[in-house]
Amino acid sequence: MSDASSHVDVDLRGVKDFTANPYPYYEKLRAAGPVHTIRTDEFERIWLVVGYGEGRAALADQRFGKEWQGLVDRPEGNDPIFANMLELDAPHHTRLRKLVTREFTARRVEALRPRVQQITDELLDAMVPAGRADLVDALAFPLPMTVICELIGVPDLDRNTFRKLSNDVVTPSTPEQEREAVVAMGVYLAELIEDKRCSQGDDLMSALVRTRDEEGDGLSPDELVGMAFLLLVAGHETTVNLISNGVRALLHHPDQLGALRADFGLLDGAVEEMLRYDGPVETATFRFPREPVEIGQRVIPAGEPVLISLAGADRDPGRYPEPDRFDIRRDTQGHLAFGHGLHFCLGAPLARMEGRIAIRTLLERCPRLALDVDAGKPDWLPGMLIRGVRELPVRW
Repeated sequence: MSDASSHVDVDLRGVKDFTANPYPYYEKLRAAGPVHTIRTDEFERIWLVVGYGEGRAALADQRFGKEWQGLVDRPEGNDPIFANMLELDAPHHTRLRKLVTREFTARRVEALRPRVQQITDELLDAMVPAGRADLVDALAFPLPMTVICELIGVPDLDRNTFRKLSNDVVTPSTPEQEREAVVAMGVYLAELIEDKRCSQGDDLMSALVRTRDEEGDGLSPDELVGMAFLLLVAGHETTVNLISNGVRALLHHPDQLGALRADFGLLDGAVEEMLRYDGPVETATFRFPREPVEIGQRVIPAGEPVLISLAGADRDPGRYPEPDRFDIRRDTQGHLAFGHGLHFCLGAPLARMEGRIAIRTLLERCPRLALDVDAGKPDWLPGMLIRGVRELPVRW
């Protein structure tokens, strides 16, 4: 195949069923090779890595950088929300990550367990009497949103406003919607941080504000906005879709649901299989090779955008036999749902704990849980970043 800049292997523009079920497309691509060029509604040409081994190696390959400034024109511009560690390479990434790592230790996460259980119980107390609900709105969104807001010290955050802005940034329907949301999000977070400066506590955001104020090498105002954006968005978005995708997978596989109900000792493995089978992040965020890089007999030119399909890699039959089969007893070791390498998801332990508590408590409280067949077709989140549905109507 030619690697000419005008050539793409697959044109996904207008392929309506790709968002609903991208896995058959990843399967076809993977059968032809681990690396391809694609065209989407948003991008003229992207390199897409779909093989497990190649994707895992690329995630840890320091020849791929995250800092896109000077390499590509981004429609959102240089907004401060992108001054976050997900968009940065070492040593800048290392410096920012150290500031928050202590808050996401196993001990810190474990200390949150009673509060996560309490929030889950309260949400289900409100939900269960109705007999049916949108699980996203009733449980999957408010649980992680409440936890991360309390952790970083913004319990009074306007959740509805933030939810809309977050959705418009990470799953925009149009470039114009994304640009407007990025600007609005930056203004919103700057105001939130200014309020936090005036009323500090012992929470994470107060600690980050004090670091900026008291140490010469602290966080800049833009870095504070970027950190707040990353913590709030990544701190809830992944878990929302872990819960909703996981419950949907169970309801579509009654044998696996029955096995889990019969033995909650399978819960940890079940959550890992949910992450592998239909995880909340479809592709890792863009990387850019600093030099020409050869993967799977394809040479990716320096500076060209690369997406690593976590969803495609985790359905690679070379890694997971019968990858399209949902099996809560499967050995899922090494799945890439939370990434790999330098940018491995910092909040993975918290997301796992929230997912386990939410799903177990839901199944215990709703023994007749089922999909609401009167709700119509799912409304899938657009784009290739986040994998999930806007609503998950259920009944019991």
